[in-house]
Amino acid sequence: MAPAGIGAEVEGVHAVTAAVAAGRAIRLLVDHSRSENLGDLVKAARIAGVVVEEVDNLRDVAVTSAPQGVRLECRPISPVPLDVAVRRSSPAALVVLDHLEDPRNVGAIARSALAAGFTGLIMSGRRAAPLGAAAFKAGAGSFEHLDIVVVGSIASAVDEMRKLDVWTVGLDSDGDQPLFGMSLFTEPVAVVLGAEGSGLSRLVKERVDVVASIPVDSRVESLNASVAAALGLFEVKRVRSRES
Repeated sequence: MAPAGIGAEVEGVHAVTAAVAAGRAIRLLVDHSRSENLGDLVKAARIAGVVVEEVDNLRDVAVTSAPQGVRLECRPISPVPLDVAVRRSSPAALVVLDHLEDPRNVGAIARSALAAGFTGLIMSGRRAAPLGAAAFKAGAGSFEHLDIVVVGSIASAVDEMRKLDVWTVGLDSDGDQPLFGMSLFTEPVAVVLGAEGSGLSRLVKERVDVVASIPVDSRVESLNASVAAALGLFEVKRVRSRES
């Protein structure tokens, strides 16, 4: 069920640098016009035994619109089982993506998750943004430090987390509890984020332990998915810091 080649192609200076440091790099393409400014990265790649090639125009082979002069071919990241991701941190702190489709949002959420101290990202292998070059560029290296769990059904993953003693908190505009100040954030928790526009799917919304909302001014219809995610993830960090 896992999508083939998670992180097999990486673009953007921060994402490429992180992949090289993680030991996944195979072949680095560098735009000739940017090679002098990327000297430290090229040196690190060569020390790591990576094949380095200069090209006249990297945009001809790039996937993203702004590769920042570098493109890296890598060994893919291997997903981990859900129970392994739960055990990696105590208390667990996981972010669940309920079929988000914009890879830039997925990358931005991964970056916020890492910054907020989360250790794992759970996503569906179907009807979800691919974890390719665009997501990795937006993630700026964060995917190298997160456990990635790929499941067949987000709703079933929510059920499994309950068996693993992990609370699931879904973010939705009509949630019956306010996000801020939830005491259960000190417990093992997974923050569940819905798709852009449609929000949490029906089955997922029915199965999470809590549906929480972010209070916004009435003049604003909704928040961008990555903005809402950042608020939720850092609220977990804030509550845990207060209690420690």
